[in-house]
Amino acid sequence: MAPKEHGFGWPARLHVVTGKGGTGKTTVATALAIALAGGGRRTLLVEVEGRQGIAQLFELPPLPYEERIVAGAYGGGEVRALAVDAEQALLEYLDLFYKLGLAGRALQKMGAVDFATTVAPGMRDVLLTGKVKETLTRTVEGRRAYDAVVVDAPPTGRIARFLNVTAETARLAKVGPIKTQSEGVAAILRSPMTLVHVVTLLEEMPVQETTDAIEELTRLGLPVGSVIVNATSPPLLAGAALNQAELRRGLAAAGLTPSRDTVAGLLGEALAYQTRVEVEAALREELATLGRPVVELPILPDGVTREGLDLLAAVLAE
Repeated sequence: MAPKEHGFGWPARLHVVTGKGGTGKTTVATALAIALAGGGRRTLLVEVEGRQGIAQLFELPPLPYEERIVAGAYGGGEVRALAVDAEQALLEYLDLFYKLGLAGRALQKMGAVDFATTVAPGMRDVLLTGKVKETLTRTVEGRRAYDAVVVDAPPTGRIARFLNVTAETARLAKVGPIKTQSEGVAAILRSPMTLVHVVTLLEEMPVQETTDAIEELTRLGLPVGSVIVNATSPPLLAGAALNQAELRRGLAAAGLTPSRDTVAGLLGEALAYQTRVEVEAALREELATLGRPVVELPILPDGVTREGLDLLAAVLAE
């Protein structure tokens, strides 16, 4: 399916994807990167948690700290992936601002780099988001290196702190390159160039965390994009009057003659499913009150395959 030509309905260039653990945010971030690469574009999919989730999706060896092509897209586009490592990002930073070069490598061997990012956790987030900014603003022969950058970000419980880099840096430095870099990152994160999308499931805990995350992101002035509801399926039996007699008639029409216990078991499962459908309807209404666009992605019966990622990408593109 050909995606729309102008921004795919996703006008920003930096897309930060978060969600409660287990909601499939890595899958959604990957599908969004494929969608945004349609029509011959180039996107970068960035991982910042060190989980190597992108490599696992594509059944690849662990990604190194370099940008590599992991997928093609409609119309000749391509998706590259980068697993950002805080230690390597710090070495880049030291070389760029302080020209340490080999001295920086010596610090790495001494364990000083790991020490620095451990005693100052805010520094880690500044380095990770700083690398994201660099890829977003990089140019090659006068044009952008990437049409869009998608970040598989930390989960909702940590996303606000991860993106609120200026507050974290204030604890580290009052002046100098660290402060300047963090302010540049913060400016991009709060600009129309960026959207933070929240992935959820139609379950009570993920929906509550989605609500809490959107409230906190909004309070911090960070631009919230869409709520993406993952792994949905069309509701069945909604409003149907179920009883054992109706079930027996239906089973008989299918040529089956189940026992009384089987019919009773089927009825119990059907009633439980109807209750679940009602809960999901209420959760949909709750998400609608958040005032953000809501996109529903279908459940993938065969699991997350390349074909499944392309299906999700097509839904996101539309």
